[in-house]
Amino acid sequence: MRSRQPTVVVACLVLTVALGLLVGGRGPGDVDDVAGAAVAGWPHGVLRALMLPTEPYVLLPALVLVVVWCVQSSRPRDALFAVLGPSIAVAANTWLLKPLFGRWRDDSLVYPSGHTVSMVSTVVVVFMLTHGLARRITVVAGVVLLVAVTIGMVGLGYHYLTDVAGGTLFAMAAVPAVHAVTAGPV
Repeated sequence: MRSRQPTVVVACLVLTVALGLLVGGRGPGDVDDVAGAAVAGWPHGVLRALMLPTEPYVLLPALVLVVVWCVQSSRPRDALFAVLGPSIAVAANTWLLKPLFGRWRDDSLVYPSGHTVSMVSTVVVVFMLTHGLARRITVVAGVVLLVAVTIGMVGLGYHYLTDVAGGTLFAMAAVPAVHAVTAGPV
């Protein structure tokens, strides 16, 4: 896994930028329109429920549990990674990428999706800190959560599908990059 990590980071970052260059400063494309039409008419309450995994009041307690687990397991660098990975990803997305690409929806910058970066970066942290069955469960749960939150965000008009794709790619680039800096002996 570690030997492929730099390749994955670079590939995801390049794809984030390439997609951003395609959609930046523009409205929805054909793919976004098709995705929006596919979830049009879903009940508002269902769409809101599907977005819950992106909310800070869900993600922050999950990260606190990961940090506590790392500390109790005598893994202080992993605890630091669990804090910094999502924090740096969200901050870089909010203050660097969104203004850089300038894709607006109503009064908000939307590419890459910050909701997605928050959720996916948390899942990537858990993925990187687990092994075996726990890691496989994390992948399956992460994919299910990503599909759910995508339906919720697109259906509620928070994001276009391409915003979610960009957020996913950026989180998958940023978090392992932070891990490379924070990993190592204490």
